[in-house]
Amino acid sequence: MSATVKPADLRHAIAAAVSELKAYDVASFCVSRLGLAPPRDTADDPFTGKHRWVHSRLQEHDLAQLLSIARLVLADRDHETLQALVDQAGFGEGGVDGELRNLIFASIGPKPEIVLRDAINNVIEITKGADTCLVYDEPIGETGLSWSTLTEWWSRHPHFEADSDTDHARSLWRRLVRSTASRPEVLLFNTYAARYGASPDIPALIPQVYLHYDPYLRPDPQQRPGSVIRQRMDFLLLLGNRRRVVVEVDGKHHYADREGRADPATYATMVAEDRRLRLTGYEVYRFGGHELQHEHIARPILIDFFDEILTNRTRKNL
Repeated sequence: MSATVKPADLRHAIAAAVSELKAYDVASFCVSRLGLAPPRDTADDPFTGKHRWVHSRLQEHDLAQLLSIARLVLADRDHETLQALVDQAGFGEGGVDGELRNLIFASIGPKPEIVLRDAINNVIEITKGADTCLVYDEPIGETGLSWSTLTEWWSRHPHFEADSDTDHARSLWRRLVRSTASRPEVLLFNTYAARYGASPDIPALIPQVYLHYDPYLRPDPQQRPGSVIRQRMDFLLLLGNRRRVVVEVDGKHHYADREGRADPATYATMVAEDRRLRLTGYEVYRFGGHELQHEHIARPILIDFFDEILTNRTRKNL
């Protein structure tokens, strides 16, 4: 993190960015989206001065906290000065903020139904479809989630106990590859497994990971204001220092309409979601499905890519 960025500069830029909102929206945005202190009384409101009101709530936050708040602001709106400060500080150097709580992955059926059983302790429960996905429910250490750790967990999992194959690693590979959604995804996953599967300390490549979750019976998210669009990631690597790498394999549906015609709106939605994800600290990499059509061409490309990612896995971020 760069020492040239001062907390005072970030406080001013955050306040300036939020001040672009209407006065009657400032308090709710700061409280619900940024986690800042609510108004103390009826006399304490942004109408007396938006910049001053926001700035006063940032005084007790240190540089790392201010950078986290800045990323939340930038995920919602563009602000040139604030973006420049975040970039100068070395965006993403600290990885993704917060601790991983619920890793739901490798879905092989319809979307599961999930309820928040205990909101205070962030306890979820899958009420339908629990047998079609996996839930990693153990702490992830500072070095990330490795093949050996995931395999050891799998050896104690009920799904493995029902498997006739006594080889933990082979049984896990077979279960994970079942969740891949297309031939290019299978090729990507198998290339990674063949290259690094024998190295127990290498991070596991986790397929079909739920990132956001809209309630199961809600209307089409595309038609719902404020909804999350990307609910599942094709692949996720959990590396050390909270570094999280997302790998997507794009088919036609990422940039075309249902008739297969190029659709700028579909593409714009995808890149907007990428920006939101990157602004929270994730790294996002995309492969076009066409790149992965021919194995003899795709394998060297994939190996070079993952070698570069894993060679630098001890860094906090790219």
